[in-house]
Amino acid sequence: MTAPAVRLVDLTVSHDRHPAVHHLSGELAVGSLTAVIGPNGAGKSSLLQAVAGQIAPGGGRIEIAPALAGRMAYLPQQSHIDRSFPISVLDLVLLGHWRRSGAFGRIDAGARGEAAQALAAVGLHGFERRLIGELSSGQFQRVLFARLLLQDAQLILLDEPFNAIDARTSADLLDLVRRWHGEARTVVVVLHDLEQVRGHFPQALLLAREAVAWGPTAQVLRAENLFRARQMAEHWDEAAPVCERTPLRA
Repeated sequence: MTAPAVRLVDLTVSHDRHPAVHHLSGELAVGSLTAVIGPNGAGKSSLLQAVAGQIAPGGGRIEIAPALAGRMAYLPQQSHIDRSFPISVLDLVLLGHWRRSGAFGRIDAGARGEAAQALAAVGLHGFERRLIGELSSGQFQRVLFARLLLQDAQLILLDEPFNAIDARTSADLLDLVRRWHGEARTVVVVLHDLEQVRGHFPQALLLAREAVAWGPTAQVLRAENLFRARQMAEHWDEAAPVCERTPLRA
């Protein structure tokens, strides 16, 4: 059997010792395309941040397949990215070469050509010299996807990549997500649009700090699961005691 791309073992992710993700266990298969859905505050972004190594687990563990080590790409929500820094579109895309060139590696004509091709692939040919602060939200998201193309990652984590952008851009970027899935890359996407999830994502994780359902999308999005997730969200107690560590299960 093929080892999973990511295995979560009794994972808890906490903020000030209060759980955003609570005792979550499960696996992401290599080459899978998974939507992470759930109510606001359900821990979706915290889960991606933990898998990406941005925040440390408060308990449990995250196991990433050795073949994927160093081949992960994480795209946070656009609202968390500072666009005030005066960097050009081309230079931002070239940051996708970081893993191959290193901090002080030389960016040659070949790398610049790849970056230009990536921009053309997302519909931004001719935008190379523009500053990122001059772009619309949709154009900026296309630039971020062009950078992902250069990263050539095998594990791709996207946090609400279609939020607050126009329908045409969403459709074009969703085509890239499907392309990555067709290339057997493992892709995990936080989403709110359930129709988008039903139409394009074979697997889904319904999260309400704890896993409500995880598996084939049609089964996960059953009415009783969505109702249970809403109920769990309505009963969250932000003044509850802190989450204590529990012994790990093998």
